[in-house]
Amino acid sequence: MAEDIKSVVKEFVYCLLIRGGSMAPTLYYLPPSPPCRSILLLAKLLDLQLDLKVINILEGEQMKPEFVELNPQHCVPTMNDDGLVLWESRAILAYMTAAFGKDDSLYPKDIRVRALVDQRLMFDLGTLYQRMAEYYFPTLFMGAPFDESKKAKLSEALGWFDAILKGHNYAAADQFTIADITLLVTLSQIDAFGFDLLPYTRIKQWYRRCKNYLEPYDYEDINGSQALVLAQMLRSKIEG
Repeated sequence: MAEDIKSVVKEFVYCLLIRGGSMAPTLYYLPPSPPCRSILLLAKLLDLQLDLKVINILEGEQMKPEFVELNPQHCVPTMNDDGLVLWESRAILAYMTAAFGKDDSLYPKDIRVRALVDQRLMFDLGTLYQRMAEYYFPTLFMGAPFDESKKAKLSEALGWFDAILKGHNYAAADQFTIADITLLVTLSQIDAFGFDLLPYTRIKQWYRRCKNYLEPYDYEDINGSQALVLAQMLRSKIEG
């Protein structure tokens, strides 16, 4: 017992020394934002406390001078970890796992496996999330009619993701990684918006597997319920 206490104290002091006494990175976020939700899920996985500061982009709070000074792109999520300021959620995910992970399972050091994780992160950023946004966001934020050509593009991206999952339980490795987090958040939002996932058998199996994995880490509160917030906003625009 005494050795355990000494070990905990040693780790605590080490963290104080290497992190300049700052124990909680600050996260500027908006709870329903899918990229913000991915950061919160990872923080739960890592048992990492964050100093949470809401930036309501729907009310223009991101344009306040103090926030623009911090992040000229004035977007969320933005993280400030003892002077290191990062935005772009997938970059934050990679940093958090490197800085606070107890091992490398979420972002493997094996360069070939990490390359696959990075590719899946970029696939989410540039293809799956992008096509979801192009189809749904004009209606969600501006009340524009749906563009059915954009729906076809999203279907195409889901087909690619379904093919990627052939023979694999997870998106990039034999175990759950940060690629699964960001893809899961995107997929859960697509699902909440009501897109038909029936044709994508592998995606549905992976989706269930990832949700079960994250269930003990407040998945529903952090992600599931917040995906429904955006879905309700969408419905109000359609019905309004």
